[in-house]
Amino acid sequence: MHTKHNWLTTPITAHLLRGALDLERTEHGVLPHRLPAWARAQCADAQLAMAEAQPSGVRLVFRTRATAVELDTLPTKLVYVGAPTRPDGVYDLLADGRLAGQASVTGGNTLVVDMTTGTAENQPGPAGTLRFTALPDGVKDVEIWLPHNETTELVALRTDAPIEPIPAGGRRAWLHHGSSISHGSDAASPTTTWPALAACLGGVELINLGLGGSALLDPFIARTMRDVPADLISVKIGINLVNTDLMRLRAFTPAVHGFLDTIREGHPTTPLLVVSPILCPIHEDTPGPSAPDFSNLSAGKLQFRAAGDPAERAGGKLTLNIIRDELARLVKQRAANDPNLHYLDGRDLYGEADFAELPLPDQLHPDAATHRRIGESFAALAFAPGGPFTAERA
Repeated sequence: MHTKHNWLTTPITAHLLRGALDLERTEHGVLPHRLPAWARAQCADAQLAMAEAQPSGVRLVFRTRATAVELDTLPTKLVYVGAPTRPDGVYDLLADGRLAGQASVTGGNTLVVDMTTGTAENQPGPAGTLRFTALPDGVKDVEIWLPHNETTELVALRTDAPIEPIPAGGRRAWLHHGSSISHGSDAASPTTTWPALAACLGGVELINLGLGGSALLDPFIARTMRDVPADLISVKIGINLVNTDLMRLRAFTPAVHGFLDTIREGHPTTPLLVVSPILCPIHEDTPGPSAPDFSNLSAGKLQFRAAGDPAERAGGKLTLNIIRDELARLVKQRAANDPNLHYLDGRDLYGEADFAELPLPDQLHPDAATHRRIGESFAALAFAPGGPFTAERA
């Protein structure tokens, strides 16, 4: 329902979007993707398809005098059978870098997932409208950050004054790849995922390739990163390889080398930071896979456990400590000929003292307060003077 404003409708194009690498036209509007079409075509995994279409770090960016903005979207909500309904995804609106409003869209499509059987069913629903009013007067830069955990088709954008794209290039671009923790897991909103918080503190533009369940050293991810313009690059490696029990140590080491080699083909001297896993007690010394614990699902508590056997480490099964040791060794070896390659132990972002204060609610994923802790710690270590991403290195 429209208000008394004299609305102007602006087509949603790639010129208005940051953080998306592809824009798919649908019957309703456009769907931002965080992986290009050629990369998506190389993997038919449903988890990856869902993760890359959830627009973590993707935002509409424009300059305007408008004091009111409407956005029609068609979200896809996730519903887990037997669990309480998940909250609607949150949209954050920033005006000149400051939070000026939050809203959600009800309705939309529903993806019903039964974790006990591994099945999923799509149920179509209507698009919805979110509205931001009473924005500051005068010319301002507006960013609308899309929900980090909710697939979002963009249908229509309306404002009560003309808008224009903002040319890119004013700040350094930071390209980051990681797991669901980097994707945003249980952060409160899209600007409070740890990478978004760290980007804000570091004064950089974020391109977030945090992909829930899918940081698996896939070659097409490395090729994507190779081809994306970036001033700073980081890769957070480890937890998903243990979650999935995907490979053994024999395959892990050359896979990391290959991943970094591919990135370096496109970014030979760009600061490149390899980040090992944050503390996760269930997998520090116990291999994967991670297995869901459904015992408290009806109460809204899904937890995880380590289903591997510590004795299997002798056969090359990976644990977080094994991964950290190997990443530290590997980066030290490569850094002898690559002075712009750096290593960060993930426990410096979230370690034993942090776990004691802010435990992982489901044994795997950080909550909103922990995202803030990790983001602030990363900014203090990476962007501070002397850090791998300091402006002094630019």
